[in-house]
Amino acid sequence: MMPMTIETAPIEGQKPGTSGLRKRTPVFQGRHYLENYVASIFAAIGGIRGKTLVLGGDGRYFNDRAAQVILRMAAAGGAARVIAGRGGLLSTPAASHLIRKRGADGGLILSASHNPGGPDGDFGLKFNGPNGGPAGEALTARIFEETRRIASYDILEAQDIDIARTGVSQLGSTVVEVVDPVADYAELMETLFDFDRIAALFASGFRLRFDAMHAVTGPYATAVLEKRLGAPDGSVVNAVPSPDFGGGHPDPNPVWAADLVAAMMAEDAPDFGAASDGDGDRNMIVGRGIYVTPSDSLAVLAANARLVPSHAGGLAGVARSMPTSRAVDAVAAEEGIACYETPTGWKFFGNLLDAGRISLCGEESAGTGADHVREKDGLWAVLFWLDIVAARRASVREIMDEHWRRYGRHYYTRHDYEAVDSDAAEGLMSALRARLADLPGTRAGALTVAEADEFAYHDPVDGSVSERQGVRIGFEGGARAVFRLSGTGTEGATLRVYLERPETDPARLGEPTGAMIAPVAEAAAALAELETRTGRAAPDVAT
Repeated sequence: MMPMTIETAPIEGQKPGTSGLRKRTPVFQGRHYLENYVASIFAAIGGIRGKTLVLGGDGRYFNDRAAQVILRMAAAGGAARVIAGRGGLLSTPAASHLIRKRGADGGLILSASHNPGGPDGDFGLKFNGPNGGPAGEALTARIFEETRRIASYDILEAQDIDIARTGVSQLGSTVVEVVDPVADYAELMETLFDFDRIAALFASGFRLRFDAMHAVTGPYATAVLEKRLGAPDGSVVNAVPSPDFGGGHPDPNPVWAADLVAAMMAEDAPDFGAASDGDGDRNMIVGRGIYVTPSDSLAVLAANARLVPSHAGGLAGVARSMPTSRAVDAVAAEEGIACYETPTGWKFFGNLLDAGRISLCGEESAGTGADHVREKDGLWAVLFWLDIVAARRASVREIMDEHWRRYGRHYYTRHDYEAVDSDAAEGLMSALRARLADLPGTRAGALTVAEADEFAYHDPVDGSVSERQGVRIGFEGGARAVFRLSGTGTEGATLRVYLERPETDPARLGEPTGAMIAPVAEAAAALAELETRTGRAAPDVAT
């Protein structure tokens, strides 16, 4: 086993986004592409000699080969230990927990989250720091700078190491420890929730359908929900991780998890439905006959947190990403706790969690989390809901109806315009920015603009400033539209338009979301000249 130094050169386009670097799988398979990026991460964190790293991913296509490359590069760099999930698998929240539990110096997570997988799908890699959370903006910038000046990388000349079985082996001077990817995470969940109460719920005949979407959460959900809590065998469907996610799109929303939604809207529907995504950090909650938006889900968890053992003493505070609906703000106001508005990206919650300012946080893109890890956590959110249902002895619909009566309802939807020409998308955003000062008082369809700005975040913990985080347009009456270019796509630009309308009239809390949001959607489309600038008469996906 000899370390080799391989000459290389910078490769364009290796700038990480909100969750690391994501590209089409063939791009990552290209000559030096993965190696350049890994070497840049190692350089940006000051080298890895003597350090301990965690390694794992969601099992998508190329995960196994990428893991072997990273192991050999870690060994060549002098890492003391690499803790890898068996088979190269680790859900993102499980990786975060393992980094924290073992006091690791960071971790490399192989995933493109909810993006499709397979030979022609997407692949991704992100680095999480010692706190278990995604790399912050300063480190992300250093990684990008390293990708622009790299000239060589080191890798060990060695055969593949067996990561299909748990145990300890040696790769050069580096110890490779292969662990059960589920065990530590499952033990953590048992400390956070009342497992006896949830088990009693299942013993009473309560029926669950959890769609793992052929992704990494399957083994976790099976172990926890079926084996530990007693949900009937088969409650977890699509439970075996697949390199191409069964040919599907592992994004837990009503579009890509349509089978689950259909099952939950049927006359013989189970009592509770849920889904998770590619790497296990997102969730979708569905009750019998009712879909719960991620924004509403965050608000319900905040309102009922004291029912759950981990938060029996109450919440220090809550946080949401700026595009997420303001439903949780209403809960925070009544509870008398702080509510922070951050840019999109879980790394912004990390500082608030580490500083003890918040206990619970979430994003509209199906991500919810707390202070137990530094990532969003799909299965954790499902267990939180199940514990609330068990404690209150109420259905999901009953819980939602009571919540809306108490706090009001924030009708909400997101329109995604995918693979838009990048210049056209940037032009739309630039045109909006140029008009911000003049928009208040403007009539758009049935609505009148009350305020307009571009969100900038001033981190209250470290003082950093993040600008250009999305254009916000508020209308008279409290409705709003948010425009933002997403950093999770791999082709062109993804324009996201977030639409929200609050309602407190008890007679209107049960109206269809589409009808309530339509005036906001029409006003937003007119103000942004959406069809003219994008060539799209309608969004590709509406959730």
